[in-house]
Amino acid sequence: MKDLYVSWDEYNRLIEKLVLKVYESNWSFDAIVCLARGGLRVGDVFSRLYDRPLGVLFTSSYREAGATQQSKLVISEHMSSAGPLPEARWLLVDDLVDSGATLTEVVPLIRARYPKVSELRSAVIWRKGVSVAEPDYWIEFLPSNPWIHQPFEEYDHMRPADLKARYGS
Repeated sequence: MKDLYVSWDEYNRLIEKLVLKVYESNWSFDAIVCLARGGLRVGDVFSRLYDRPLGVLFTSSYREAGATQQSKLVISEHMSSAGPLPEARWLLVDDLVDSGATLTEVVPLIRARYPKVSELRSAVIWRKGVSVAEPDYWIEFLPSNPWIHQPFEEYDHMRPADLKARYGS
């Protein structure tokens, strides 16, 4: 299992490829729900390109060992959005399906909380081989389950003072 390092350019290109994959499926949806934090950028791009409302459901499972080890999944009680989402067909987006625990728990939770949602599909950039869940759409299948170093992770280990040192005042 080698680590996978992803640049900003590659990350943005993969999100765009995911948008195209969903588009080419000819499936129509009314709203996007992203799982934060990893799915925020994915959801933002989908929302802008499809001109659909965006809901944000906060989840957290990578809190141990410097955010590199999964722990108990925490799912927020409420979804955030600028207004009510049309409850018909929703696209659930995230950056990756790792173990599959998040997707396995979130899908039935959304169905229970929002019973008027008639169809719910999922889309991610990366699907790891170890995952017990299979999203409807993904771009890269990673059978060796590498740790993915995403470009925004540099901020996990920085503080504003580090930026001040980088740019001066």
